[in-house]
Amino acid sequence: MPAERFDFVNAQGNRLAALLDVPPTEPRAYALFAHCFTCGKDVHAASRIAEGLTAVGIGVLRFDFTGLGASEGEFANTTFSSNVADLVAAAAALRRDRRAPAILIGHSLGGAAVLAAAGEVPEARAVVTIAAPADPRHVTGLFRDRLDEIGERGEVEVTLAGRPFRISRAFVDDIAEQNLKQKVATLRKALLIFQSPTDEVVGIDNASMIFSAAKHPKSFVSLAGADHLLSRRSDATYVANVIAAWAERYLDLPEPRPQLAAASGVLVQETGRGLQQEVTTGRHRLIADEPVEAGGLDTGPGPYDFLLTALGACTSMTLRIYAQHKRLPLDRVTVWLTHDRIHAADCESCETKEGKVDRIERVITLTGALDDAQRARLLEIADKCPVHRTLTSEVDIRTREQRETS
Repeated sequence: MPAERFDFVNAQGNRLAALLDVPPTEPRAYALFAHCFTCGKDVHAASRIAEGLTAVGIGVLRFDFTGLGASEGEFANTTFSSNVADLVAAAAALRRDRRAPAILIGHSLGGAAVLAAAGEVPEARAVVTIAAPADPRHVTGLFRDRLDEIGERGEVEVTLAGRPFRISRAFVDDIAEQNLKQKVATLRKALLIFQSPTDEVVGIDNASMIFSAAKHPKSFVSLAGADHLLSRRSDATYVANVIAAWAERYLDLPEPRPQLAAASGVLVQETGRGLQQEVTTGRHRLIADEPVEAGGLDTGPGPYDFLLTALGACTSMTLRIYAQHKRLPLDRVTVWLTHDRIHAADCESCETKEGKVDRIERVITLTGALDDAQRARLLEIADKCPVHRTLTSEVDIRTREQRETS
């Protein structure tokens, strides 16, 4: 689902730009996300982790700190303490309009900020840091060659990640006064620490120091192979999945909406937004919808899109299994499908000769050093995929009512 605008005003009267990612149904809990130094709410790590958490029913508020992104104010006038105050203001806005955040998540310097802010958000029972420095002064290493100049002139422009930022002496002095270790030692909240041993920006020793300072319950997860910004989608998705599973232990989360008893079943429920439907299968949640011109919101695939997806996926999987079994040089399978209604009279192979019939066009591209006989055989196998057989055979669909119990 697209994120909602959720701007709020901080203690200095600046309007901060925020996005609220919510699941299609009532969130089981809310999380507050703090981005990395000089980043923003739209950085891949923030948006992808939010996407992963909403998939399991957790809403996420992410915002631009003062002077960054679309938020008001001057970055040069900010300090680590003002970032912490922005976090507290964000939590207050969420508390006022929805529900206070139960989880605080911070990436890089944002991780240090949530550790510092946690004591001022009493409803937050879980704190998550991702590639966070154990001491906020770590960030001054990005412009260490300008520190003397900052001290002398009071403010200088530095280039960080290819962009100019004005760093003030007040920022450097404020960072130097922080005692994050004490905040961690008195956290009294469940703590989850993510860190990559190959992070070239914030070394893994920072995670060790945070872990050592914290009291139990505390957990550490190694993000082997990940970079500082979690540039790979798979790394951010992994973080979201671990946070969701870990939070179940420490938060009184309501149970997920009921699923069908059969493991292979599919549950479809209205979300209350037009024609939009929430589709649950196992631990996966999807959205089905219709285009705007058909009365929907166009927030997800339509019913026939899912039908074509089932056939296309089954076709590709079946061909891959067959090729592996026969050791065929099949490098890649691509399947393109369309659905239409045609006049029965235009279908030579159809038994029905009146009215209209459904037609699915399936175009398969086989990439690899295959000869003509192998290609012809693979096309024959495509017609033997289980979903294809289901669609072309007699299907017995039984419908019954299951009344809700009070």
